Amino acid sequence: MNGKLYLIPVTLGSPDYNYVIPAGVLKIIRSLRIFIVEDIRSARRYLRLTEPSFPIDDCEFMLLNKHTPAADIEAMFSYIREGKDTGLMSEAGIPGVADPGSDLVRIAHENSYRVVPLSGPSSIFLALMSSGLNGQNFAFNGYLPVDRPGRIREIKKLESLARKGQSQIFMETPYRNMKMLQDLAENLGDNSLLCVAANISHPDELIMTLPAYEWRRRGLPDINKKPAIFIIG
Repeated sequence: MNGKLYLIPVTLGSPDYNYVIPAGVLKIIRSLRIFIVEDIRSARRYLRLTEPSFPIDDCEFMLLNKHTPAADIEAMFSYIREGKDTGLMSEAGIPGVADPGSDLVRIAHENSYRVVPLSGPSSIFLALMSSGLNGQNFAFNGYLPVDRPGRIREIKKLESLARKGQSQIFMETPYRNMKMLQDLAENLGDNSLLCVAANISHPDELIMTLPAYEWRRRGLPDINKKPAIFIIG
């Protein structure tokens, strides 16, 4: 009998894992010894956070990121074929959403391996549910263009879609957050709603939805180098 592929949630950077990871999920994580991860050092650190006596030296870690060749991804199922349960772990939040783990999960389904998602935090959905914007019709757009003209064009496009009733969710590399926020404030129409959700689940968490004109009037918060989600509604 094949093993199962567990999709393991991790915190969004907060050291208090009990705040976001259910006890039943922790029990499953602590039972696993084979892990597919984005970064081995941070994965080992997370396992030790959830259980200081976790037997790290007894574990097998396989690296999966956006540069991993397809042939290497196929090879990661060797333990599952041997009947051993395996955990897929993202760098933050849940695997498979804005995460290279989606390719692994797709291949698991192609081979009829059982995929078991475990409950945990998603910055995308935590931002949406706390934004007050349309949670029944929304789209996640990943990252917008890096070049400013392309970014502004995309902002205008997403604003047009939002005006039709579909919330538009996207993210940015943390060190470019302020450039993104500035462009949003300057280029959105006065009454377009913008939600900024930064450092979700941290003590200095900021989640605020305001019309664009109000963001301009109040001044922009400092979210430099803080993981953030933006939503236009």
